[in-house]
Amino acid sequence: MPITADYHLHTSFSGDSDTPMEEMIIKGIERGLTQMCFTEHHDFDYPIWGDFPAGFFELNPDSYLYDFLKYKEKYADKIKLCFGVELGMQPHLSKRNAAFAKAHDYDFIIASSHLCNGKDPAFESFYEGKSQEEGYREYFESILENLKTYSNFDVYGHLDYVVRYGPGKDEGYSYEKYRDVIDAILEKLISNGKGIEINTKGLASGLRDVNPCTAIIRRYKELGGEIVTVGSDSHTPESIAAYFDRAAAILTECGFRYYSTFEKRSVTFHKI
Repeated sequence: MPITADYHLHTSFSGDSDTPMEEMIIKGIERGLTQMCFTEHHDFDYPIWGDFPAGFFELNPDSYLYDFLKYKEKYADKIKLCFGVELGMQPHLSKRNAAFAKAHDYDFIIASSHLCNGKDPAFESFYEGKSQEEGYREYFESILENLKTYSNFDVYGHLDYVVRYGPGKDEGYSYEKYRDVIDAILEKLISNGKGIEINTKGLASGLRDVNPCTAIIRRYKELGGEIVTVGSDSHTPESIAAYFDRAAAILTECGFRYYSTFEKRSVTFHKI
């Protein structure tokens, strides 16, 4: 396996997973991984919706750290484990997210947009009164706004997350259609020394491509970007490191010779 580090993983410390951390670790070792980074969800102000009560996506970092350190020591001779978090971005949360990020010594921070103007694109209500194309553009524009207000992160996660859940998913979707705003996002990330990830969960969700799509990854490279982590976004053991061979092929196709990992917020490059 050309990529042996999964840098986007969730356990029962995330609101949308029931999987114990140790089960994820054991499966990662079985899959031949040399590194795993847990990136538990933390989204302030996630709206109350259906079965999601207030605080559903808010992390208890102390409990998380307690278990993490226990298993890091237990499995130290088998795999490197890293302590990460996936922070939900919204412009009004910049100060709260900054305080949260500084409260613990994370190895790695993913910034992600699960909400756009207070709504999750995973729900049909996000598209009320707008076309799919208008919704996708609104989502990308919200990322650009987030980048103007917050910078304490290492990579921006699944940049086109919105296409996982649109009415037509990635049917008719392309980088070129949103090139102006996506290029602005990539240029901002690169100028701030930030990376992106290849998130393979979209393939498991029926998409034709990874998140973000290959064209965005290629454009990031063309503009001078170098930092790319790879994550399965797995919430269960079965999908750990899923489609990593495909991710390696995409990186190579886009001109990358390395993928990235982080420890104590410092990047390391690994040859594919």
